[in-house]
Amino acid sequence: MKKNLLVSFAFLFVFVSANVWAEGELTIVSWGGSYAKASIDGIFKPFEEETGIKVIVEDYNGGLAQIRAQVETGNVHWDVVDVESQDDLIACDEGLLEYLDDLELPDAPDGTPAEEDFFEDANADCSIGNIVWATVIAYNSTGFESDPPSTMHDFFDLEKYPGKRGMRNTPEVNLEFALIADGVPPEQVYETLSTDEGIDRAFSKLDSIKDSIVFWVAGAQPPQLLADKEVAMTTAYNGRIFNAINLEKQPFVIVWDGHVRDYGQWVIVAGAPNLENAKKFLQYAARSTSMAGVSNRISYGPLRHSAWELVDKHVETNIEMRPHMPTDPENSKNFLVNDPEWWAEHRDDLFERFTAWVAR
Repeated sequence: MKKNLLVSFAFLFVFVSANVWAEGELTIVSWGGSYAKASIDGIFKPFEEETGIKVIVEDYNGGLAQIRAQVETGNVHWDVVDVESQDDLIACDEGLLEYLDDLELPDAPDGTPAEEDFFEDANADCSIGNIVWATVIAYNSTGFESDPPSTMHDFFDLEKYPGKRGMRNTPEVNLEFALIADGVPPEQVYETLSTDEGIDRAFSKLDSIKDSIVFWVAGAQPPQLLADKEVAMTTAYNGRIFNAINLEKQPFVIVWDGHVRDYGQWVIVAGAPNLENAKKFLQYAARSTSMAGVSNRISYGPLRHSAWELVDKHVETNIEMRPHMPTDPENSKNFLVNDPEWWAEHRDDLFERFTAWVAR
């Protein structure tokens, strides 16, 4: 009898423990590399310590293919995903994401309501703003000892600056860069791309360097391409290049001219298995202190005004972080803000054309 009771209690303990464990975890999908490390140390671990919810981290390279496949098959195993702004709009419209209208976000430390403290357009129906980041041009300074490149035009000038060029294997940003290099003012880029002639013009500019392009997919690739001297210049996420310079002491230089700025946003996959934990995480990630926790580890800016007051020095190297952010005044002399609504409308057609162009 006593033995049977012990067995029963043991079974009950295992059953309850298993269910507590199942309810006490959360899968968050981000972009890997130095950005993932900054997120893990700046947000994920502190969230685990405060809530007791175990965070499982997975990496991806953007896009909606995996989210779409999970939702359409009913086999959802991702909870929270860090997406690009146009992916948020497309996925929300397709019903791939949870609506967050009723999610209560924390006020700023001084009591300012969240809706007044977040940057304009940082949040949407299915997303909460995370970071402001930029795609920039970068080069290895050992290859340009005199008269180094300094403009977007220089990236496309193979005669003056010979060598391979790294570019992300996507039309997004590449088309914008091509038009800026061809003399289109940033404020007219999307107006120009809204015409057939403008799209042809962008592809024509890309044609001028196509034979010299090395395409990349993951954000960790551009710093490696520069370090291995496989390319003379490359497009890259600004934070990846900053960390290569700051932490790895690589001789890289960022060209801010003509950069394209964008917001990173947290979303919850429709049918997420840990929905309540996912909502708790988004509320935690929306804190000013959480955003600053990332921005003090990698040069992506926070999307709350109050969080900017908390951006200080890098937690390891003690370097001042603000001058390395996309939004620093010195870096903001000639740039373009990504238009997610434009890309949500034109993306399918341009991806089809870009894919065919790459294959030619």
